[in-house]
Formats: sequence, C-alpha cells, structure tokens
Amino acid sequence: MTRVADLLELVRAPAALSVPGDVVAGAAAAGALGPRTPALATASVLLYWAGMAANDWADRGLDATERPERPIPSGRVSPGLAVGLAAGLTAAGVGLAAAAGGRRAAAVAVPLAATIWGYDLLAKNTAAGPAVMAACRGLDVLLGAAGGRPVRALPAAVTVAAHTWTVTALSRREVDGADRALPLRTLAGTALVAASAAVPPGPRSADPAARAHGHCGERFGAGRRAVGAVAAALPAVLAGWYAARYGAAQARVVAEPTAGRVRRAVGAGITSLPALQGALTARAGAGLLGVAVAAAAPLGRRLARKVSPT
Repeated sequence: MTRVADLLELVRAPAALSVPGDVVAGAAAAGALGPRTPALATASVLLYWAGMAANDWADRGLDATERPERPIPSGRVSPGLAVGLAAGLTAAGVGLAAAAGGRRAAAVAVPLAATIWGYDLLAKNTAAGPAVMAACRGLDVLLGAAGGRPVRALPAAVTVAAHTWTVTALSRREVDGADRALPLRTLAGTALVAASAAVPPGPRSADPAARAHGHCGERFGAGRRAVGAVAAALPAVLAGWYAARYGAAQARVVAEPTAGRVRRAVGAGITSLPALQGALTARAGAGLLGVAVAAAAPLGRRLARKVSPT
C-alpha cells in the first residue's frame, strides 16, 4: 500500500520550497504583489510537483537500473498512480492559476505546464534539456508577474533561468560523475547570476515633505538614508549568500568530480535558490519580503536530509 511518505518522496516535496520565490520575485519586479500572489505561488508548487511525478514516471525504466530505491522501481508507487498524480496536479495548478490570476495568469500557466511535460517526456535526455528546464523556471517567474507589467520581470526571469540551467546541466551527471570542465562552466554561470542579482534598486527621489521640516527633517532624512543604504546592500548580501553556498559545492566538484559530489552540488543549487529569489525580490524594493523568501533556504536544507530534493 502506498504511503504518504512515498508520494512525498516521489514529488521531492522539500524541493518545492524553492518554487514560491519565483512567483514572489516576478510579482515584486512587475509591481504585482498582492492578494493573488499566494494563490499563484501555490499553483506554481502544484505544477512543480506534477513535473517531479511525471519525471519519475518517464524515467521508471532507467531508474530501475540506476536508482532502484526510487518509489516507482522499488514498487512503493505504481506507474499508473504516478502519472495520474502528475496529471491531476497539472490540472489543479493550471486551474488555480486561472482562478486566481484570470486570463493573463492562465496564458502563462498553460505554456508552463506544457514546457514541464515537454521536458519530462521529450527534452530531458537531449542537448536541449537544460535550456527547456531553464524556460520552465523563467515562465514560473513570469507567472507571478502576470497581474502587473511582465516586461519588468524579464531580468529576474532570465536570472532564475540561468541559475536553473547550471543546476540542470550538473544534474545530468549525478550518476556517472563529471569532468572538471562542466563544474567550471556552471561555477562561472553562478558568478554571473549572483552578480546580476546583487545590483541594488535604483535611487528614489527624496521626499519633499522631509526637506520642509528644518532640523527634524534633516534627522528624518538621515534615517531614511540609513534605511536606504541597508535596502541597497540587501540584494548583494542575499546574492552573496546564494553564491557562497552553491559556489562552494561546485568548487568541490571541480576538485573531485565524483557522482556523489555532483549530487550534493545539485542539491545545493536547489536549496540555495530561495536566497537568489530573495535577492531579486529585495532588488525590486521589497526588502523584508526578500528576507522572508531567502529564509526558506536553510529550512529546505534541513528537510533535504529527510527527503532528497534530487
């Protein structure tokens, strides 16, 4: 009999902590943060879990040889249940996105779902695999932006997509290990991703009311400048946290490119993503929310010790 724990392993449940930040970062960049954002983030999680279940269903033959401990080849989850769960989660995710965000959200959720299934069924084992998975994450960011001005979220979408490319490229070598050239390339990509996320928000015009209050106004202005300095530094701090965690794991692969180290680097890339999303959210001017998003990173690492995110 299938247990809930087996289904959680099937969908790699802890890895879903890396998903809501896509929507939040996109919404923040597009000026669309609001009551609809949590529902769109939930829809994103449902689609992510659908992709994980579909992934294991599509790989059930290969996993029987390479990962016989996974839920399907071990007999803990039947192939029919896995594909049915994937289809149901897909329908639920698209339906929730449409209900919460209307036509504009549905116009992103439908191609996002199609791209997820396209990756699992067609592209995963081809040269296009990393690019298709990167497109999934980029669309996920744009799902959050659907209620605002999506063009403003394009830089964030590209940044998250670039990070996803590095993780996916590494994940293809989780079983056999890699040569040193691959982690060197992904490490360079991580450095560029972190640098792009560290760019502080643009300067804002001074508050004219603060200038009209003499000495008190000056002190108020000084306080605002201090707060502004912290806000400007926050994206760099969070991006640095992301780069340190994920970059260190990739550097260890460069030193010794074994399958075990590759798997740990992939896990670090998944669980460090909230720090990057937090940096992007803070860069859009939502500093406290960015910190909240980034806080999912250590939680994800703890849960990954119980259920593998890779």
